[in-house]
Amino acid sequence: MATPAGAKSVEAKVAMCVGCHGIKGYQASFPEVYRVPMISGQSAKYIVSALTAYKQGDRKHPTMRAIAGSLTEQDINDVANFYAANGVEAGQQLPEKLSKEPDAQVAALMNKAQCVSCHGANFSKPIDVYPKIAGQHKDYLFAALRAYKSENNPIMGRNNAVMGAVAKQFSNAELKELAAYVSSLDSELKTVPERRFR
Repeated sequence: MATPAGAKSVEAKVAMCVGCHGIKGYQASFPEVYRVPMISGQSAKYIVSALTAYKQGDRKHPTMRAIAGSLTEQDINDVANFYAANGVEAGQQLPEKLSKEPDAQVAALMNKAQCVSCHGANFSKPIDVYPKIAGQHKDYLFAALRAYKSENNPIMGRNNAVMGAVAKQFSNAELKELAAYVSSLDSELKTVPERRFR
């Protein structure tokens, strides 16, 4: 089917994404250094929610705000659907239970945060617009959790009442422990390099 005049192909829409999300181990360097999140295999609903939050300014990362601001609602849906299916193998599914049990200290932190109520028992079966987080880069998870604690900062921070209330209960050291555990779990998330970069 031909692309209508003036409309961008899905490949053109994701072209600005691959420079960061399509390179294994790629690190953001501003406003802080961490590996960019793996988004291939992520929930389409979550990607739509995240890009919309950047577009509306509820997430403040300058590069992501600029990119999301350039996208139409249709572009956002197309990008989300592309990444939700990118690199996914038919029939691939994680077991319903955790691939690795947390130690007592991390279990207590997770119980206090009630992570499973939104992200699912194996952290890969989230409800509604919440992300899959199992196996995500620990430095990214830590940066994201800290961003929910940030207030009145024009270049970093995330406005989300639920996650803000959760993150603010914990010290940064505790958030780092949570991030390290969740990152160690089996994951459906991956970085899929674009063909020309493989």
